[in-house]
Amino acid sequence: MKPVLPQKIPVHEQVYRRLREKILYGELAPGQAVTIYGLVDELDVGMTPVREAIRRLTAEGALVFQGNRRVCLPEISQQDFTDLIFVRRMIEPKLASIGAAKSTIATIDEMRAIDDKVNLAIAHGNVGDYMKYNHQFHFTLYAQAKSELLYALVSTLWLRYGPLYRVISGKWGTAQLEDCHDETIAALVAGDADAVGETILKDIEQGFGIVQRLFD
Repeated sequence: MKPVLPQKIPVHEQVYRRLREKILYGELAPGQAVTIYGLVDELDVGMTPVREAIRRLTAEGALVFQGNRRVCLPEISQQDFTDLIFVRRMIEPKLASIGAAKSTIATIDEMRAIDDKVNLAIAHGNVGDYMKYNHQFHFTLYAQAKSELLYALVSTLWLRYGPLYRVISGKWGTAQLEDCHDETIAALVAGDADAVGETILKDIEQGFGIVQRLFD
């Protein structure tokens, strides 16, 4: 029997993921515009996969068209932020609790390793790495729930929230960043799914308190 070779990720999917990460990890700020041609040059790909990536991200609400082959990240108003708070409070603790109930020792070990990278990023003042590994910590847990609908909803919320968090972290640095990751891991070790949901809610609330400074 021939070995099964890993399938190469199509170019359009690679471009989508790269552009999505630029938004998610705050490489683009709310209101910042980019051109299609600029993305073609930056990502060193053809026009078609860039257009497809933009189409998908526009459908997710992460980008908006401005005309003249330009797109930008949507500005976030106080009302938008209030809505984000409401929905994340409703969904993420539940998703975390479901994920906790299905987590394994390997999951916990993976989350510990990711949190070490989060702490290192904070200590070194590396906002980009902080954004990346904080996202990985949460979504490693959320993925355990095996809930495609809830996972997709939360992923979309983070696309709107990530750029805001990068702005605030860029202004005040990483020294003021706090999280409840240790508490989350302790609750996972104890096998207390409800407590995991509570620690994730607490973690979310801390983040909201920081980002609210942009609107004060």
